[in-house]
Amino acid sequence: MRPLASTVIQKRNVDPSDCLVPMTSDHPDASSGHPRILFVLPSLGAGGSERVVTTLTNHWAGEGRDVGIATFDARDFSPFYPLARQVRFFPLNLPAPKNGLPAQISQTVRRIRAIEGAYRAYGPDAVISFLTKTNIMAILAARRSRLPVIVSERNNPTLQRFNAMWRAARAYTYPKAFAFVTMTDGAASYYPANQRPRTTIIPNPVQLPKGWSNRREGNTITAVGRLTGQKQFHLLIEAFASIAAQFPKWNLTIWGEGEARAELEALRASHGLDDRVSLPGLTTTPGQWVETADILVLSSAYEGWPNVIVEAMAAELPVVAFDCEHGVSDMIDSGVSGQLVSQGDVAGLAGAMASLMANPALRRSLAANALAASARYNTASIADEWMRLVQRALGSKST
Repeated sequence: MRPLASTVIQKRNVDPSDCLVPMTSDHPDASSGHPRILFVLPSLGAGGSERVVTTLTNHWAGEGRDVGIATFDARDFSPFYPLARQVRFFPLNLPAPKNGLPAQISQTVRRIRAIEGAYRAYGPDAVISFLTKTNIMAILAARRSRLPVIVSERNNPTLQRFNAMWRAARAYTYPKAFAFVTMTDGAASYYPANQRPRTTIIPNPVQLPKGWSNRREGNTITAVGRLTGQKQFHLLIEAFASIAAQFPKWNLTIWGEGEARAELEALRASHGLDDRVSLPGLTTTPGQWVETADILVLSSAYEGWPNVIVEAMAAELPVVAFDCEHGVSDMIDSGVSGQLVSQGDVAGLAGAMASLMANPALRRSLAANALAASARYNTASIADEWMRLVQRALGSKST
């Protein structure tokens, strides 16, 4: 891997000031005594990792801590999840190129240099990076300093695909991280021991919309996520279609946007369900779907940690989910706080939904148990787990 790393490191013709565009609000005084923490991730769009970072930084900002976020978003980008005014946001204005390997390599070099510029501009005491490629770049950007970098993997690694260059880069850089964080033991075990230094398991915090109200009418099955193959919403539509005639008052709403929209719309039409299966796009307020859902269904092929399940549990909703890797079985005690179905079992998914649709008492029982189980994902508790890891990283820096 050293030849590749050297190639990346030696290209120095990019001025990070061309990319670095800090957006500063009511930033805390560095003399507060708190460590200055910078998160690095690809974007602050609508996604699970983005929501976790926003939740953590907003929580820490509320405690008077000094936190910032660097992403590759455009200068004029507006984060999907609202950021506290005290959080420093660095949109580095380096979106992913779409034309060939040379352009991708060039953009990667520019991104590393821009992250370096963010480190200099913000002066963090520690860095927390999310997602594989960004993790690699965040570590390379910190190569000249003793700046500790904590990397976090957020998805199911067994089903992610990276080319040989990125796999080699991960093997070279990950051992240099201070710590490796993921949400489940199963996901962590995928990585060789030397690529997950100081392995730490930290689940995601739960956050519901402020001031949300219960507008449920007792007849809506809800799913949430990007309209992609990973989410397998086509299987959910097939399952709903198989029982729709038995429950004429029930509807299915799938919140999200993505490249599978046309396929899902065609499948909906083929079953004659245009008036009962809704694809409304993104919610106007993050998490707003909890207000109108009566049952949440997760039909994914794989997950790293499905935030929507914990959100549903915290909003006192019954959940039906494919038992996909990873995270789902960590959250749900099947038959107690939700219903788990074998991966890809469309008939089983339909049966689990039908049992809840037909039985309001069962819905209430699972929902109440789900609410109780969700308490362990309290934002303050999860944020404290992250902060203890940061403090360990700072302790190593001083020795």
